[in-house]
Amino acid sequence: MRRPAALHASQLGNKRSLHLAPPFLLDDYTPRYMTLSSVDAAKKRSKAYAHLRNCNLCPRLCGVNRYETTGMCLIGHNVKVNTIAPHFGEEPCIQGHNGSGSVFFSMCNLRCVFCQNHDIAHQRNGQDLTPEELGDWYLKLQEVGNVHNINLITPEHVVPQVALSILHARDNGLTLPIVYNTSAYDSLASLELLDGLVDIYLPDFKLWFPVSSRRLLKAEDYAATARESIKAMHAQVGDLCFTADGIAKRGLLVRHLVMPGFEAESAEIMNFLANEVSKDCFVNIMEQYHPDAYVGKPKSRSKRSAADKDDSASERRYADINRAVTKDEISSVRKAAEAAGLWRFCDPPRHDGFSL
Repeated sequence: MRRPAALHASQLGNKRSLHLAPPFLLDDYTPRYMTLSSVDAAKKRSKAYAHLRNCNLCPRLCGVNRYETTGMCLIGHNVKVNTIAPHFGEEPCIQGHNGSGSVFFSMCNLRCVFCQNHDIAHQRNGQDLTPEELGDWYLKLQEVGNVHNINLITPEHVVPQVALSILHARDNGLTLPIVYNTSAYDSLASLELLDGLVDIYLPDFKLWFPVSSRRLLKAEDYAATARESIKAMHAQVGDLCFTADGIAKRGLLVRHLVMPGFEAESAEIMNFLANEVSKDCFVNIMEQYHPDAYVGKPKSRSKRSAADKDDSASERRYADINRAVTKDEISSVRKAAEAAGLWRFCDPPRHDGFSL
């Protein structure tokens, strides 16, 4: 239950400083899936099975029967999971002191050329699990790992199985918030199925212009899809809220990975979040980009131009992003976010203790 009404952050003028304050502070929290009626749960199970027989939840719209074959993601009616464990590489409000109960799904519905988890997202490595077996792992994370939440990482292509796994775990004693940790390449039908099951949406809004998305993500419609998806996520769960221990329990947390040379696209994303989602949107401007996956790899001989043969730098694939981001680029994105009116950022603590 939320504390009694207090001044909303947008009423506090330009000197707002505390994101962990009313109305973003919760006395306690009950996960959304625990409030679903048995009828609503049964309807979600039925829809999940129907989507598996005609897969149309991802923006790729493959339309395949996943009991018989696979689409672009190469995953059938079960899931393939690379790693399940308490994880300490998330935002402080997600990982807390005990870790986030992270489930890293293999494969993805994007093909980001710079993917820093490409060994997981681009390769079918891991163990196959039914939705029920996956739900049983949530219970192990809760009971043995004592984690703060269940964190579903890159789940866009396995939403029906995820829905079934959450409902199974709920029926067997799960009481932790669910974090949906996504690239934001989600369909509205997918988010409708997840409505009532997910507590925290954690999308990474990557790029703004279709030409960039086509080249670097292999999905020209990425930005348009991400905009609609993030607005739908916010409509479901609102702005990010915490309990008094500093752990996020419900709401939207948007990540943005700063890319070298893409400050203009970053500024567009920040303007969108402020003006079309919420100026109280909690944002993590991430600095850890580094060349990975296909970036910086040698071009094939057939793709080299005559000019390339005299320029060693241009012989590398995606040479324009084959470097780390600079402090000036990071500062530029932060300034653009603040200029747009955003103020709730995931900043490192200015002390040696736990970051709230």
